[in-house]
Amino acid sequence: MKRTLAKSIAIFVVTLGVTLSFVLLNHQSPLPIRLEPMARSFVLWLHGLGDSGPANEPIKTFFTSAVFANTKWSFPSAPNNPVTCNYGSVMPSWFDIHEIPVTADSPQDEGDVLKAVQKVHVMIDKEIAAGTNPNNVFICGFSQGGALTLASILLYPKTLGGGAVFSGWVPFNSSILQRVTEDAKKTPILWSHGMADRTVLFEAGQAGPPFLEKAGVSCEFKAYPALGHSLNNEELHNLESWIKSRLHSSS
Repeated sequence: MKRTLAKSIAIFVVTLGVTLSFVLLNHQSPLPIRLEPMARSFVLWLHGLGDSGPANEPIKTFFTSAVFANTKWSFPSAPNNPVTCNYGSVMPSWFDIHEIPVTADSPQDEGDVLKAVQKVHVMIDKEIAAGTNPNNVFICGFSQGGALTLASILLYPKTLGGGAVFSGWVPFNSSILQRVTEDAKKTPILWSHGMADRTVLFEAGQAGPPFLEKAGVSCEFKAYPALGHSLNNEELHNLESWIKSRLHSSS
């Protein structure tokens, strides 16, 4: 198969500045306002090709709602591996990518993807064993991390709180759907993609919802007309609201 001339993926990490807003309670209220305490929650963020976990940590500053006070964040870094689309250069990579730009028909290294999925599942299992309800576990990822997020959600045997894919793609063919359990099908997916993306083409993102529909998985797809291969503030604010609406209280 003729490969598209490879280019390194430029990962844009948004520098975030957020001013926290504090809501003052009405002191004239005769009765104290009792809020249902939020249980422990977990957000795992998977970065893109060539990036690192620590470089993405500013993302959590967008999540200013009080419901995230008991949220544990994890920003792991991918291991260094040779990457075919970058002429075999060694860089942080969850799995091999054969061509850039990624299209809806790009070849996939499914075996490599499945190895990466196993590593993500170990992280999820560890957090659940520590006491976090699976319904309060959220996996999110950008670009290659988004593709890995999708694979990890579909192949995890339990229902999780949700998975969020940003500028990602489907990293395997439809035969994988036979391995998706009924519990995994109940995990909702949020998919966001820039229509001006020249690294992971918009067509690759558009292929996601039909693929998930075959699996019986709920997917909310959001297109951003002027967005290239990057994250923007609107996507992250929407992610905050999306996760917030799915968090479970301690009761």
